[in-house]
Amino acid sequence: MRLLQCENNGDFSLTKFAEDEIPKYAILSHRWGAEEVTYHDLLDGTGKSKAGYGKIQFCGEQARRDGLQYIWYRDATKCYAYLPDVSRPRSVLADNTNESWESSFRKSEWFRRGWTLQELIAPALVDFFCKDRELLGNKVSLERHICEVTGILAKALRGSRPSDFTVAERMSWTECRETTYKEDKAYLLLGIFDVYMPLIYGEGKDRALARLREEIDKASRGSNHEDFSVTFSLSDVFDIEHFVAREDELSRIHKTLRGDGSRRAVVLQGLRGIGKT
Repeated sequence: MRLLQCENNGDFSLTKFAEDEIPKYAILSHRWGAEEVTYHDLLDGTGKSKAGYGKIQFCGEQARRDGLQYIWYRDATKCYAYLPDVSRPRSVLADNTNESWESSFRKSEWFRRGWTLQELIAPALVDFFCKDRELLGNKVSLERHICEVTGILAKALRGSRPSDFTVAERMSWTECRETTYKEDKAYLLLGIFDVYMPLIYGEGKDRALARLREEIDKASRGSNHEDFSVTFSLSDVFDIEHFVAREDELSRIHKTLRGDGSRRAVVLQGLRGIGKT
């Protein structure tokens, strides 16, 4: 894994770590704007002249203040969400009227971009910073605003696993979000559902979502065995020595397993010689 190391002189260097040696690090969550710094810009040293370099500098400085030496993306200790469309303490609108920063925070484009969803959900700690790089709060102190704007339940922000939520609930998290590529509406949910599929740009949003649902179905099929279990005991069966039929149990099994047209594997488990066949 490669991380950006914050040097004492303010510069950055790419440092590679083995999987079992990865240190704590922070990530920068932001909207892609003009003159963003690319991986190749960092390698050849041309990134400093770009406007987006200031965001990387800010992230590095904040990480050092938080006792972190490295910044990148996945599995981060802390996430810094930079909102260039929010000012503090007050922001001026186009018609020269003022509004509180909470109002502009709720209207920020950051909450409407697709890929910022997982940057909001996954990290345990998310700090929000305004255009002037001042701390607005975190996803705990700003929880009410975030929940109302995104429609995401508070327990999702507090560390509950995505699998604790229904498929419909997780799919709804992207309804008000926009992506540059239509297919990303499906691809950005891969981590939320913990599934994998190839990214095929050009297939269209509907096809991408259909493939996503197929992968979700494959991953969840048969995983919740309690939904399909039927308790059966011989202890209360009358005249057990002549017992052959299982009409009631078979009826309950059919009722439990049929209905939605999906395919399921069923295992009937029990001692030998008690009539499973």
